Amino acid sequence: MTSRGARKLTFSSMFLALCMVLPFVTGQIPQIGAMLSPMHIPVLICGFVCGPLWGMIVGAIAPVLRSVLFGMPKLFPSAVCMMFELAAYGAAAGLLIRLLPKKTWAVYAALILSMLFGRVVWGLAQYVILGLSGSVFTLEMFLAGAFINAVPGIILHIVLIPPIVMFLGKAGQNLNVSP
Repeated sequence: MTSRGARKLTFSSMFLALCMVLPFVTGQIPQIGAMLSPMHIPVLICGFVCGPLWGMIVGAIAPVLRSVLFGMPKLFPSAVCMMFELAAYGAAAGLLIRLLPKKTWAVYAALILSMLFGRVVWGLAQYVILGLSGSVFTLEMFLAGAFINAVPGIILHIVLIPPIVMFLGKAGQNLNVSP
C-alpha cells in the first residue's frame, strides 16, 4: 500500500468513526437528529478528501454498522435506505470535486449536487424497499423526507462542510487527486 493509500484508509477510518459518534450529539431528540443528518457530514467530507471509492465505502458501511452497534437508525428500512443514500453522497462528492475546477465555488456546487443526487437515491431506495415489503412510498413522502423536513440539515451542511473541505485542502490534503 502506498503512503497515499494508507492516508486515505486512515482518513476514511476516522470519518467512519465520526459517523458512529456524531449522532450521539443529537441522539437524545431523534427528530432533531433526523433533521440535521449528522452522519452525512463525515461521509460527504470523506468523499471530498479521500475520493469517490472511499466516500462510497464509508457511506455504505456507516448506517448499517451504526444500526448493528447502537440500534439506531433502525436497520430496516432506515439504515438499508441510508446505506444507498450515503454511498451515493460519498461517491458523488468525490467524483464531482475531481471533475469540477479547483475553485471555491466548485466545493459548494459539488456539495449541493451530491446532496441532490443522494436524496434521489434515498427516494428510489425507499420506493423499491418499501414496495417490496408491501408498503407505499409516495411523492409527498419523498418531498417531506428529502427536502421539507431536511432544511435544517441542508443549511448546516452548506454552512459547515465547504469551509472544512477548503481548510483540509489548504492544510495539504490533496483533494481527491487519485481514486
